[in-house]
Amino acid sequence: MNGWVLRAVVLGALVVALRAALGFAMVYWPTHGAWMRIVCLIVLVATIVSWGVLDGRANRVTGSRLEHGSDLTLLWLKAAVAGGVGSGLGAWVLDWAPRFDLGDNGLLFELTASASFIILLIFVPALVGVGTGRMLAGRQGSKRRPVAPPHESAAF
Repeated sequence: MNGWVLRAVVLGALVVALRAALGFAMVYWPTHGAWMRIVCLIVLVATIVSWGVLDGRANRVTGSRLEHGSDLTLLWLKAAVAGGVGSGLGAWVLDWAPRFDLGDNGLLFELTASASFIILLIFVPALVGVGTGRMLAGRQGSKRRPVAPPHESAAF
């Protein structure tokens, strides 16, 4: 399985699960909606950033040249697009099930506005995490590398 497919499926499913949990919670505790939305957003962003940090660290450690690792931008962009569109479609389908309240949004809204928000919500924190992970791995790599003594040049 490609790396971006795994990320898209897991993060898309997490978005749908958080939206479903938020829908259930809003039915029973409607006055606590503001902090519940913030908690769901923090859980999602923390998951994405931590996965990005792991990717960035692994990429920097396994890279042959420490300055340049492989390009994780396209990997995360594909994952974000597939996860955003997939979560919108999944939320729209799940909203038809009885006792699920996910906002009663139409298919066009879920595949455009909702998906574009989720795409940005996945892509931007993931790249922040990748950059942070590469920076942390670079710092640890420079601490581990012994400093070679300067070469004494022979007299001409």
